[in-house]
Amino acid sequence: MSEIIISIGKFFFFFRSRNKFTIVDLLAARIRDNTGSAMKDFDSKRATPFSYGSGHIRPNRAMDPGLVYDLTVKDYLNFLCALGYNATSMGVFYKEPYKCPSKPVKLEDLNYPSIAVPQLNGTTTVTRTVKNVGLPGTYRVRVVPPIDISVSVKPGVLKFSKVDEEKKYEVKFKSEKGSVGPGYAFGVIIWSDGKHYVRTPMAVNAVSCEDLGFKGF
Repeated sequence: MSEIIISIGKFFFFFRSRNKFTIVDLLAARIRDNTGSAMKDFDSKRATPFSYGSGHIRPNRAMDPGLVYDLTVKDYLNFLCALGYNATSMGVFYKEPYKCPSKPVKLEDLNYPSIAVPQLNGTTTVTRTVKNVGLPGTYRVRVVPPIDISVSVKPGVLKFSKVDEEKKYEVKFKSEKGSVGPGYAFGVIIWSDGKHYVRTPMAVNAVSCEDLGFKGF
């Protein structure tokens, strides 16, 4: 099993070529402590997804997650290509020759079980693909949007007829006002068939043209 560890600025990725269990762990996590209260940070203030990620792992639920966000090493390599890495720089940690795609992938479209939009100016759309690893079923979406951010998911219903079937959905973000304020706002997308609850945290930083350094807009 090949492993890759990559440090990019503030980002730190650890993944394996067979990483389903890692993704399942995230989807089966919880965001409250054992008293039912919101998790707190080291300074006793309410924590955010930047502190606890998708939450604390619940191994029993990870055995039957319903849906997973599947990823391969190629997906991560394409992500690095979009960040500006080339075959030479990636050769430091990935020994096989790899050619970046002619059209770079969109960074936000890495099929990870969380969504980050670092600079939302107006609207943007992010794509995700989920795979059914359980019985056939119908999943309906529920959205808890970040404050002052409009979030729409299409389609709102995903019907799976067999195991390993994949379905794609789009998430459209729109800032309700130019700049929400300093830092990120958080929300969550939940897909459920009544038994499984597949959570996808969202972190959105809305900015205005002035925030980006453009005047006169």
